[in-house]
Amino acid sequence: MFRTNLQIYLASKSPRRRKLLKQLGISFKSFSVDIDEEVLDGEHPIKTVRRLAIHKSELASLKVKEGIVITADTIVVLNNEIIGKPKDEKDAYKILSKLSGKTHFVYTGFVVKNLMNGRSIVDYERTKVTFRKLTPKEIYDYIKTGSPLDKAGAYGIQDDFGAVFVEKIDGCYYNVVGLPLAKLYRSLTEIL
Repeated sequence: MFRTNLQIYLASKSPRRRKLLKQLGISFKSFSVDIDEEVLDGEHPIKTVRRLAIHKSELASLKVKEGIVITADTIVVLNNEIIGKPKDEKDAYKILSKLSGKTHFVYTGFVVKNLMNGRSIVDYERTKVTFRKLTPKEIYDYIKTGSPLDKAGAYGIQDDFGAVFVEKIDGCYYNVVGLPLAKLYRSLTEIL
């Protein structure tokens, strides 16, 4: 269990990230920061998730004056193409069709920042995920639930039907959910 007298803030609107922190038994407050999650042409996925997590951290640090701030950003990469959240249902269908029967990578960049001593850690995790071949009906039925619309790669590996799309995973499962818990926990202990 991670314990500190400092208030911890999760600057994310993701219910999945909130659930993961609760799973660690961490007491925290959450709020969101809105940034343009723009992907730059030719930018490496590691650079992208780190840049976006840092930008979120900078904005989050303006909202609170003391404590520990956690920010993160997750993307999916297929054949060197960065895939974020779908724009709409049509885009979700296109994304899931692309991922069908293929292997992709999930990258999450995160920042853990101690506002009291100025220490911060910027890190990332990469997980390899293989989808089984999906039928158009499965994709349409999943999109009808509304679940894929707020997730990078248009699917959730946890808590919903998106889990049955995944044939194999190599790496951190929690990274695919939205926070690489082992690395995050270690980072929290190192910034105190």
